[in-house]
Amino acid sequence: MRSLLIRCIWSTVCFQRLKLIQDICRIVNGLLKTALGPPTGSTTALSPAQDITFRHESVKCLVSIIKSMGSWMDQQITIGDLDLAKTPESSSAAESHLILNGEEGNASDHELHPDVNSEFSDAATLEQRRAYKIELHKGISLFNRKTSKGIEFLISNKKIGSSPEQVALFLKNTAGLDETKIGDYLGEREEFPLKVMHAYVDSFNFKGMDFGEAIRFFLQGFRLPGEAQKIDRIMEKFAERYCKCNPSSFSSADTAYVLAYSVIMLNTDAHNNMVKDKMTKADFVRNNRGIDDGKDLPEEYLGALYDQIVKNEIKMNADSSAPQNKQANSFNRLLGLDGILNLVNWKQSEEKAVGANGLLIRHIQEQFKSNSRKSESVYHVVTDVAILRFMVEVCWGPMLAAFSVTLDQSDNRVATSQCLQGFRHAVHVTAVMGMQTQRDAFVTSVAKFTYLHCAGDMKQKNVDAVKAIISIAIEDGDHLYEAWEHILTCLSRIEHLQLLGEGAPSDATFFTSPNFETEEKAMKTLGFSSFKKGTLQNPAMVAVVRGSSYDSTSIGVNASAILTTEQINNFISNLNLLDQIGNFELNHVFAHSQRLNGEAIVAFVKALCKVSISELQSPTDPRVFGLTKIVEIAHYNMNRIRLVWSRIWNVLSDFFVSVGLSENLSVAIFAMDSLRQLAMKFLEREELANYNFQNEFLRPFVIVMQKSNTTEIRELIVRCISQMVLSRVSNVKSGWKSVFMVFTAAAADERKNIVLLAFETMEKIVREFFPYITETETMTFTDCVRCLLTFTNSRFNSDVSLNAIAFLRFCAVRLADGGLVCNKKSNVDGPSVVVANGISDLQDHTDNDDHVSFWNPLLSGLSKLTSDPRSAIRKSSLEVLFNILKDHGHLFSHTFWNSIFCSVIFPVYNLVSGKREMNLQEAHCSPSVSVHNEGSTWDSETYSVAAECLIDLFVTFFDVVRSQLPGVVSVLTEFIRSPVQGPASTGVAGLVRLTGDLGNRLSEEEWKEVFLCLKDAAMSTVPGFMKVLRTMNNIEVPHVSQPSADLESSSDHDLTNDEFDDDNLQTATYVVSRMKNHIAMQLLIVQVATDLYKKHQQSLSAASIKVLIELYSSIALHARDMNRESILLKKLQKACSILEISGPPMVHFENESFQNHLNFLQNLHIHGHFVHDEISLEQELVDACEKVLDIYLNCAGSVSTFHNSATLPAPNRKLPLSSARKEEIAARTSLVISALQGLAGLKKDSFRRYIPRFFHLLVDLVRSEHTSGEVQHALSNMFRSSVGQIIMD
Repeated sequence: MRSLLIRCIWSTVCFQRLKLIQDICRIVNGLLKTALGPPTGSTTALSPAQDITFRHESVKCLVSIIKSMGSWMDQQITIGDLDLAKTPESSSAAESHLILNGEEGNASDHELHPDVNSEFSDAATLEQRRAYKIELHKGISLFNRKTSKGIEFLISNKKIGSSPEQVALFLKNTAGLDETKIGDYLGEREEFPLKVMHAYVDSFNFKGMDFGEAIRFFLQGFRLPGEAQKIDRIMEKFAERYCKCNPSSFSSADTAYVLAYSVIMLNTDAHNNMVKDKMTKADFVRNNRGIDDGKDLPEEYLGALYDQIVKNEIKMNADSSAPQNKQANSFNRLLGLDGILNLVNWKQSEEKAVGANGLLIRHIQEQFKSNSRKSESVYHVVTDVAILRFMVEVCWGPMLAAFSVTLDQSDNRVATSQCLQGFRHAVHVTAVMGMQTQRDAFVTSVAKFTYLHCAGDMKQKNVDAVKAIISIAIEDGDHLYEAWEHILTCLSRIEHLQLLGEGAPSDATFFTSPNFETEEKAMKTLGFSSFKKGTLQNPAMVAVVRGSSYDSTSIGVNASAILTTEQINNFISNLNLLDQIGNFELNHVFAHSQRLNGEAIVAFVKALCKVSISELQSPTDPRVFGLTKIVEIAHYNMNRIRLVWSRIWNVLSDFFVSVGLSENLSVAIFAMDSLRQLAMKFLEREELANYNFQNEFLRPFVIVMQKSNTTEIRELIVRCISQMVLSRVSNVKSGWKSVFMVFTAAAADERKNIVLLAFETMEKIVREFFPYITETETMTFTDCVRCLLTFTNSRFNSDVSLNAIAFLRFCAVRLADGGLVCNKKSNVDGPSVVVANGISDLQDHTDNDDHVSFWNPLLSGLSKLTSDPRSAIRKSSLEVLFNILKDHGHLFSHTFWNSIFCSVIFPVYNLVSGKREMNLQEAHCSPSVSVHNEGSTWDSETYSVAAECLIDLFVTFFDVVRSQLPGVVSVLTEFIRSPVQGPASTGVAGLVRLTGDLGNRLSEEEWKEVFLCLKDAAMSTVPGFMKVLRTMNNIEVPHVSQPSADLESSSDHDLTNDEFDDDNLQTATYVVSRMKNHIAMQLLIVQVATDLYKKHQQSLSAASIKVLIELYSSIALHARDMNRESILLKKLQKACSILEISGPPMVHFENESFQNHLNFLQNLHIHGHFVHDEISLEQELVDACEKVLDIYLNCAGSVSTFHNSATLPAPNRKLPLSSARKEEIAARTSLVISALQGLAGLKKDSFRRYIPRFFHLLVDLVRSEHTSGEVQHALSNMFRSSVGQIIMD
């Protein structure tokens, strides 16, 4: 009777005539109280059986209420969908269009088929033309019904050509074709229609077009198909074509692809009358943030694009006879965009599901309030499902309580089944309505009632709850979002229990290798040796049986406890209940993921990754169920449109990186192998030019390779990448970037086997598959070069480094051949256009920034290799670098050559001394080169090779690079300045050869530059050397600080080590060594200058001669000044005696420098008539001779008035010359004779003019002591021939 009363109550409550929302709240609360039964301690007149029946009926009523809500909601949504689907797009309409537009259908033969125009021009009868047109119209009609059949018919009857380009031309230009059918055909994935679509898109020239204008122009000839996959293929190709026609428009085609979808959806939003809440410009700009390879497109650009689309609708079928408003209503469905409108974060609709509108809801509330004051009953029929949200909000709590309590307390199969039905309907309503909190509460409750975490207490109702979870996953998967985590956790636990029940070893055995013998003994003691071996005392089983989560960190506390026989028997009987759920049901959830919408599949993958992470991180029982399912899910959904798949992969990519870096080696290996399987599958898909998704797909390999500390993982990644590349090389496009990044990391690896393994694959790629590297993306050439450069630094095997250098030369040859430029050029005039004559085309592009960017990494890398500590690598890199420049330098412009000298060639010589500074001065760079013995990695052979290469290159391209002459000469003079004999000799030979090879090609100004460099090389080292020399001032030596006159009388026989401590001796040794090197360098520069003058004096101008005079004079004066440091020289002399080493050749240095100076001036005086007007040679000669005479007199002990008395005080008496002095005078004899001869060679007038300056010196020479009669003889000749004549006159 009471049951009937409850049914009557429900019958009076019609859902669509509910007066007040409060009524349903009161009813549901009443049913809740009835379902829960009388409170504890209260009395009731009902018998126990009646009470249970009464409670069950209450639950049934609640289930009926929530079920009716869901049914009504589904009905309203379905009605809306049917209204949108009613559009006049049947093939009959298309055929009538063809018939009604007969004139258009009867287009000229040339329009319909250009190839047959000439064929029929000579036709004998009109009947043949008519027959042709009938056949053509038949093919068009067939196409409008079945596209593939129509194309086959037209090709077989030779009405169109059989090539994709000809079919594309037919679809583009033929009138009468159904534009919807054209779009369907272009979107097919079969090979031939796909080629037709590519040819169709390539026939458009978007060069210079604005993006909105281009997409409008593109969509005029056909209607986008209704299937999302077809739209994706067409828009993907459109984006590639637009970027080819406008290479600088976006960073990649991915940007154009996403923006194309954005524009289409904006067009729908702006011009669809059904859309009330229109998108603003700010919304459009915000929704497209970060789409340009992580960067934002200019806000002005997006704003202009927004205005263009909003003001001028893109009409995809201008000839359609359907009314405009119906077209708008069905637009999303026709485009297949109804499920992907939110893929680019279009609108936040989580809390506005199913068209909920705040204004409508407030209006309904006001109506209820106003009508509630009336006495009569007024019913309102509501058609907007938004009102349902308020009903659910007031009744979901009582329903959840009623279902949960009943399911927990009752074992009645009917009652529990009703509760689970209620849960399923509640989840459906709350999920579709977007009520996240309520949905998660219902799903969590069902998951809890599965008892999968404590299977020892499982009953049939818990198995029914598992079935309900699976049903919810399949039926409402599109709306579960975060609730997927609860469901997938349940599925993971089911699989775990099934494995335990089957006796299969746990995944932990795969990861940790447990002690099986101990388990075997434990099983035998319990008498279960033949049943479910390996699982009875498994820690995971113990945890489940004891009611604890198998992945709980507290398992270890009671893991050692042995389960009782009763516990095990009870558990096994409960496991048998799970046999009702087979693998098919579990796998169906994952296979069904293919049908989830774009948002749902992303949420599904996120949840599955969370579950998998928790499985893998279990400290006691790590499992791979989630990981294997992730691989399955990726396989199932890999063919989704790019927008959806990219979002899926963003989640999976982070997951694989996290797992790949796991401390558990087996887990990481499993993850990387799973990623390899997915990559192999993904590389089967074709990627168009300018896209970047392959690179993004392979990025987890790169990150793990760079961050992993595990050798096994790094080696596995190299093997995986090698296998993928070698087996899918024709399909790799943007993925090359990640491939080379992996191999670059491998090249720098600390493990030899990884380096060799990576280089083996790299070698095969370069040798056999090089054309694939730059097939669609030229920048991968730079990635390849950088990878090879990293291999050149391999410290394990010099063969690897040498081969890598050889491959770099091969890359240079391919670059010079122009292949990269050919691929770089965009084909904007039509498909299948190939650029010929790549070399000449390269010449035109030499100054292009993109082109320079290809050469610079290659050449700069080789430049840095020249400082490698390994001799073979240094020599090979030098030769390859200069061979590349010499072989392909004719392709480079003047500007590019200047850049090469600054950034490539001069740093070769700077790196020797660790200097990298370059001074860029107008049109050329001047190197800052300093060759030191300390820290230099070059040997004499390397110096020789480097100089030869530089000279060969410079001479070969002298006309283009002559502005770099100062820099080249500076390099050679720095060799000359080297303290080591080998580089110095190389510098001398190089400079002589350079000037000899160039010969008369050098201008007067350039000769001057050469000699200025020599002069600078000689003088630039003097300040530093003098600073080193004066360090001897800090060393006190007895008897050395006395005046010069007393130094001669001091003897060296009593010198001992006590006068010098060890530090002072080391200092003296260093100073002596530096002096010797410095003197050798200065004399070498003098020799080079003399040799150059002798060979090329006819080419030298007065300015160059003047520089040479300054050079000789400065070196000679420097030698004189050094020789006057008498105290320092005496200290060094004593130190050399103690050390038993030869002293620095100071007298030789002074004699040689002055001798060369005199010889040069005398030669000029005799033969250099062309410089007499610009240079006062006689005065220069007299000055030099005067200095020589003074030096000789000073050595002979005769202090002339030429000296300042403050410099050397005049002696009170003249002492006899020591043996050392006599030796020095003898060494200077030839020099003073040359000076006397030079003065005697002056013309009579000149001699008369200058004799007052040096006559007193001649007198002193007469009075001085000489070691040879040659000086007196020379003086006698001078007095007789020159001085005597003056006296006589």
